[in-house]
Amino acid sequence: MKKTFIFCTVLGLQLLSCGHKPEKSTPEIPKDKEQKVGADLDKHDCKTSAGYTWSELEQKCIRLFEEAKPLQPFENSQSNTTLGYVLFKGNKAELFLESEPNSILLERKSEGQAWVNKEYELFTWKGYVLKKKGSIIYTAN
Repeated sequence: MKKTFIFCTVLGLQLLSCGHKPEKSTPEIPKDKEQKVGADLDKHDCKTSAGYTWSELEQKCIRLFEEAKPLQPFENSQSNTTLGYVLFKGNKAELFLESEPNSILLERKSEGQAWVNKEYELFTWKGYVLKKKGSIIYTAN
């Protein structure tokens, strides 16, 4: 009798544990809003989580820390606290500054002159010096 009771109790617990469990309802995510692992591509298909950013100068995705020269914030500059980068190609230079949403293209007329655009001027002096509207904001060795 005691063995039968234990057997029935164990059998009953096993049957209960195998019972139907209600499915949890999860909201359905539309296909166009679905986030895939590794789907962090920007508008140029550069994989940002792997450190890639689009270069207008090179017309491809690049890693700034591998291909560009780092610019250090100038010690007296109040507004800059992060690194910048500059990429050179021929008589053109491309600036990557965190304070700017897009890269900035600079051009120089000939060897030995500064790379310029409307607001920025990059010239060589004990390395590189970047000015914005006449004020030094970055330097590089």
